[in-house]
Amino acid sequence: MGTFLHNRLLPLEGEERQDLALVIPATLTLLGLLIGFCFSLAANRYDQRKNYEEAEAKAIRTEYVRADLLSAPDAARVRELLKNYLDLRIRFYETRDKKQLGSIDAHTTQLQTQLWSAVEGAADKQQRYPSLVVSGVNDLLNSQEDTQAAWEYRLPVAAWCFMFAAAIFSALLSGYSRRRKGITVFAIVPLAVSISLFLIADLESGRRGLIRVIPNNLITLSRSLQAQ
Repeated sequence: MGTFLHNRLLPLEGEERQDLALVIPATLTLLGLLIGFCFSLAANRYDQRKNYEEAEAKAIRTEYVRADLLSAPDAARVRELLKNYLDLRIRFYETRDKKQLGSIDAHTTQLQTQLWSAVEGAADKQQRYPSLVVSGVNDLLNSQEDTQAAWEYRLPVAAWCFMFAAAIFSALLSGYSRRRKGITVFAIVPLAVSISLFLIADLESGRRGLIRVIPNNLITLSRSLQAQ
């Protein structure tokens, strides 16, 4: 489009080309700042998802150990629920199907309610350390909520609009200011911008992208509990 404007509608004069030579670097700099800012947000959210996965594994492991403070029947019940809960959390990270995700979320809520009821009833009968067991479940619930919030966050639509507008305008100016007929050099900027936007979108997609959070900590914990 920029080349068409240059050749057919608005040919550049000498002084106008000099002015445009000042505008293009400023536009590209602004585009780079926008892309860098949005990439930083997406990368930070990706790091949050990884950190919260680790926090969930620690919370489940801690509560599993604290179950020793309960009586044998109550401890067995809590540990059984924790193992089922752990399997659900692994499926939460690995699934890509929205319908399955809805079922996982519903089942997770049910298990959380059952866990809370189990430790609450056990704490009423327990004379020693009831608060440790209850606080462990509370930490487990909080870690799941933090994870849920991190996965649901997305870049604002306005940020995507600003990036696309700046990218299109920069490409338009590059084509409009060209002096040669070839487009090889001018394809570099759109290609680099496209790769950058793809990377941001991939980090933002969470489940469907190439860069995903693998629940290594939860899987390792599940294997260690199964080995006991």
